[in-house]
Amino acid sequence: MTIDPFWVQVNEPTLRQGDYLPGCLVPVPLFDPTTFGKKDNETQEVEVEVNELDLIVLTQSCDLEQKKVSQVVVCAIYQISEFEVTNSEFARKGKWNEVLAGRIADLHLLASPINPENNREALVVNFREIYSLPYEYILKYATDIDCRWRLKSPYLEHCSQAFARLFMRVGLPSSIPRF
Repeated sequence: MTIDPFWVQVNEPTLRQGDYLPGCLVPVPLFDPTTFGKKDNETQEVEVEVNELDLIVLTQSCDLEQKKVSQVVVCAIYQISEFEVTNSEFARKGKWNEVLAGRIADLHLLASPINPENNREALVVNFREIYSLPYEYILKYATDIDCRWRLKSPYLEHCSQAFARLFMRVGLPSSIPRF
């Protein structure tokens, strides 16, 4: 079975929604929730851990192009095998088919840029791992990568729609009885 490539390689000094940024440094503040935010006149110090993550850009391309944002929304993206190491329930048979069908709202699957026919090499976008990083930082990082992958249409829009669905869910206290 031949699968249409989800990705195209780019080498340009622009940033777009769907850009895949491997090995990007992401600062994550560490704090003690029992003492953080206490109102006193002292300056509070917060430790910061720096993680190296693969990311995908989720901010709209038009906002990036017109420099309407100072921060870029990105999500962590993992190889399936890497994701399964810390999320062992996904190693069970059939679990990835649930993600593929859109039944697990906080995850989205994208075909591998290198080997799209091999579903075990697919990439998992974790919409629960959202970061906001400075535009100039992400632009420089993306530009410094010789060649990077960019998600193509309609896969880009499908990913964006999946991200939106996570936040537009509404739980009702009751509903009309089933017919």
